[in-house]
Amino acid sequence: MKAQPGSRIEPRDPEPRTGDSQVTERNAEASPRFQARMAGVIAWITITAGFAEIARGRLIVYGDAAATAHNILAHEMLYRLALVGDVIALLYIAYTLLLYNLFRPVNRSLSLLAAFFSLVGCAVAAVNCLFLLAPLVVLGDAQSLSAFNVGQLQAQALMFLKLHAQLYTISMVLFGSYNLLIGYLIFRSTFLPRILGVLLAISGLCYLINCFANFLSPAFAAHLVPGGAELLLALWLLVMGVNAQRWKEQSLGTRSERAREGGSVMAKEKSQ
Repeated sequence: MKAQPGSRIEPRDPEPRTGDSQVTERNAEASPRFQARMAGVIAWITITAGFAEIARGRLIVYGDAAATAHNILAHEMLYRLALVGDVIALLYIAYTLLLYNLFRPVNRSLSLLAAFFSLVGCAVAAVNCLFLLAPLVVLGDAQSLSAFNVGQLQAQALMFLKLHAQLYTISMVLFGSYNLLIGYLIFRSTFLPRILGVLLAISGLCYLINCFANFLSPAFAAHLVPGGAELLLALWLLVMGVNAQRWKEQSLGTRSERAREGGSVMAKEKSQ
């Protein structure tokens, strides 16, 4: 309908925001905090790996193959539960991806490198579970392995467990490097307390020292205390999450910086 000459056209009020758009905005703001709390939940679930190591420590006697075989067969359910704990701990993959997304605004390259170390460590841990299954196969299926006597089977079972221990140490080198990088990213971030980053970096350094000492001097490594700042970070993420506003500001700042860098590169190309 056309307006008549001299008639006034009343300005239309802007469309009110619907409930759906408000919910979407709230979800966008809560997303970093939600991801942080999900990471905290997963981190606490993955401590099953620690309980698994404690349980196996009561069964394995590295200097006595016969005693180790007896303990595993006598407490087979406990041994299997420890193995399940290691499998559950592979949820650390999801934890790694969540932290990568959280710390990408701080430094995308370092966050990606940290995720690489962690994911490779998870892959090593997954393969390492096979060395825990092997003793059950060797000790529990003696009929199909009748070519070997009991002493040889027990020695093979202990050998697999020793290989597991060495591969576990290699995986901890990767996870120690991961903690070191994440600690640095926390320190550089604006949405988490810097003291958490310092403690996590120290924890990662302790893991690295522990692992290399284990390779070079196992007797000396036995006196070292591993770091445990991951539990503090997990608790903070679970209870407090992250400062969503500061995370958003840092994310926008990173995007603006990339846009400026892209613009300067294009300007240089045009000038050439």
